[in-house]
Amino acid sequence: MKTVLVTGSSGAIGRAIAVESAKNGYNVICHYNSSPKKAEETLNLIKENSGQGELIQFDISDRADCKTKLDSLTEKYGPLWGIICNAGISSDNTFAALSADEWNSVVHTNLDSFFNVLNPLILPMASRKNKNGGRIITISSVSGIMGNRGQTNYSASKAGIIGASKALAVELASRKITVNCIAPGIIESEMTAAINEQTKEKMIASVPMGRMGKAEEVASLAVYLLSENSSYITRQVFAVDGGLS
Repeated sequence: MKTVLVTGSSGAIGRAIAVESAKNGYNVICHYNSSPKKAEETLNLIKENSGQGELIQFDISDRADCKTKLDSLTEKYGPLWGIICNAGISSDNTFAALSADEWNSVVHTNLDSFFNVLNPLILPMASRKNKNGGRIITISSVSGIMGNRGQTNYSASKAGIIGASKALAVELASRKITVNCIAPGIIESEMTAAINEQTKEKMIASVPMGRMGKAEEVASLAVYLLSENSSYITRQVFAVDGGLS
C-alpha cells in the first residue's frame, strides 16, 4: 500500500483530500498542528470508509520540528509515494494597513513550509532503488495567479509556491516524480460559512459558474494527480475556481 502525507488535514480541503485518498487505497498520514480534535475527525472519517491512516503533528513553519517528525516518518514507511502540501494560513488586510507581523507570518508560514516539509522527504523519494517515481502536489490559490484585494501577503506566498513547484518539477522529472500545483478558488469551508450573506453574494457573483466550489472537487483532482495515470503530467497549475481566474 502506498503512503501519502496530507498536511493541514484538519481543514476542509485537506480533510477532503485525505478521505478521498484513503478511499482510493492509500495509507494516509493526516497532519495537523493545533487542531487535534478536527484531525481526529478526519481520521475517523477515513476509518469509517474502511481506509487506513494515522495522525502526525508538527509545525510547518518550524524547520527543526518538520525534519524530526518527517525523518521518523521515512524510517517507519520508507520513501513516501505522495506528498500533498496543503497547510497554510492567511491574515488579510489592505497593503497600506498591513503590519510587518501580518506580512512575515503569512509569507514565512506558507512559503517556508514548502522547503520545511518537502526537503526532508525529497531525497529518499528520489533515491529509491526501483525508481518508480512519486507524486508531489502543492496547494496554492487563485490569489497566487490573479491577486486579490487585501491579500498582498497571501498572494505573494501562493505565487511563490507556484514558482517553486515549477522549478522542483524540472529537477525531479528524471526521477519519475511529478510535481503539480492546484489553485483553488472560493471553496465552501468553515471560513466561508462565517462570512455574512451580503459579502458571500458578492463573492459568488464574481464566479462565472455562479457558486462556490466544494472541497471534494479539489480532492478528486488531487487523487487523480496522485495516481499512476497522471505519470506524464508535471509542472502544471490547475485552477479549481469555476472560471474565476
